[in-house]
Amino acid sequence: MPKPAAAEVDAGGRLVRVSSPDRVIYQATDTTPEVTKLMVAQYFASVDDGLMRALRDRPTALERWPKGVLPGLKLSTGKPGEKADAFYQKRVPMGAPDYLESARVTFPSGRTADEVCPTEIAVPVWCAHMGTLTFHPWPVRRDDVDRPDELRIDLDPQPGTTFADAVRVAGVAKELLDDLGLVGFPKTSGNRGIHIYLRIEPRWDFVDVRHAAIGFGRALEQRDDGVTTAWWKEERGARMFVDFNQNCRDRTIASAYSLRPKPGAPVSTPMTWEELAGVTDPADYNLFTVPARVAAGDPWARIDDVANSIQPLLDLYEESGLGEMPYPPDHPKMPGEPPRVQPSKKVAEHWDDQGNRIEG
Repeated sequence: MPKPAAAEVDAGGRLVRVSSPDRVIYQATDTTPEVTKLMVAQYFASVDDGLMRALRDRPTALERWPKGVLPGLKLSTGKPGEKADAFYQKRVPMGAPDYLESARVTFPSGRTADEVCPTEIAVPVWCAHMGTLTFHPWPVRRDDVDRPDELRIDLDPQPGTTFADAVRVAGVAKELLDDLGLVGFPKTSGNRGIHIYLRIEPRWDFVDVRHAAIGFGRALEQRDDGVTTAWWKEERGARMFVDFNQNCRDRTIASAYSLRPKPGAPVSTPMTWEELAGVTDPADYNLFTVPARVAAGDPWARIDDVANSIQPLLDLYEESGLGEMPYPPDHPKMPGEPPRVQPSKKVAEHWDDQGNRIEG
């Protein structure tokens, strides 16, 4: 059979070619029809203002599902020799159009990469042509890739908790932010969690911003016994985990208005605090329903007008007296970091006071 003709999508006045436009990316569900590749590209074009507010001038990794979101397909975890159908693209793909710009970032290993840096809506639409569903922007702008301008609070439900628990904890988080004089902007994760973003003054490094997230998490624990900052899963219990390590260098979160690889094409959707308090099913916010919300007004329209100081959160970190927390396993060992070993497997005499293993 002849190959289906490509389609074109108007992206802010620029026509973007989309190959295999009829390819099914999301299968139909009981509540949503099937979604084609062309529909994904058209969706990104339709949420132009909101999506670009999340991505503009940010180095951005792409989560690509070129075969679609189908039963049995797996997302790569980066293990050598692993076979996967979807993957993260941290460098500009081959064949990128001349209007696509890039930004160079340095990973914790010291390696560098030129990542996609969206400057206009045609760039995310072209990424849809490449099978991208989710955008993972760094919390920095390309004019200073070592100074974050965003702190991200990830409320991650653990087994035994629900989205309703995340909504409740988000309300407590809002009270804490208000008491500290800070302004946060919430969104659904597109799954069971909730993300709260704080635009910040870009004058602290990644370590400082991560410490600020730890300080916030510890203060939230004190207010609500359904919250934990315990890094080791065996210690978390059925509580809401504040994933402070999402603020490490090269750790990213799905952007506002990204699609998520779940049935029904759910969207990570910005909310007002009042609206979030009444949400019961985050799947109601999807490719079919979100464009009309954006057309009526983006709840995050004023996020660029805010520049919080993280000093109150750094003060909380110091006042806790609990010190450093473990970094992700792929991150270089950091000063003052405790041992990277599960508490149930730790033998005290095998580690020194600085968290280094004693050999022999």
